[in-house]
Amino acid sequence: MRFDIPEQKNLVYTMTMPIRWGDMDVMGHVNNTLYFRYMEIIRLEWMLAAGVPANPKGLGPVIVNAFCNFQTELSFPGEVLARLYTADVGRTSFDTYTLLSRTDDPDTVYASGGSRVVWVDFPQRKSVPLPDMLRALLTQVSTSTNI
Repeated sequence: MRFDIPEQKNLVYTMTMPIRWGDMDVMGHVNNTLYFRYMEIIRLEWMLAAGVPANPKGLGPVIVNAFCNFQTELSFPGEVLARLYTADVGRTSFDTYTLLSRTDDPDTVYASGGSRVVWVDFPQRKSVPLPDMLRALLTQVSTSTNI
C-alpha cells in the first residue's frame, strides 16, 4: 500500500542529518526503522525551533499514525536532506509530511512519509485545541530553513 503526499502543503522546516555507519543493516543500506527516526527528528527540531516544545506534565503532541514510502535506499556515507511540510490543520490536529533526499542528490526523493499529530493534555489524556501560536505557524506560508 502506498500513501500519497498531498499537493497542497506548507514547507515549514528543512535540515540535514548525517547517515551513520550504525544506521546500516546487513543488506548494506539504512534500516527501514531509521527513516521513521529521521522524520521524528525533523518534526521535533521544528517544534523546538518554533518555540512549541512538548510538556509531559502539560500539553503537547502525540503521533496517532505514521507511514513511510520507501523509494530508493539510503546508504553510508552521506547526509540526509529532510524537508518537513504541514497540511490539513484541524481544531486539535494537523498532518506532517517529510521528504527525504541526500544532500548530494537533492532532487531525488529517497523516501516520503507523514504523520497525524494530535495536541493533547497529557494529565487529562484527551485532545485539546491547538495553541494559537502553533496554529499561526501551521497556517502561514513559510519556507524557513535550518540547514
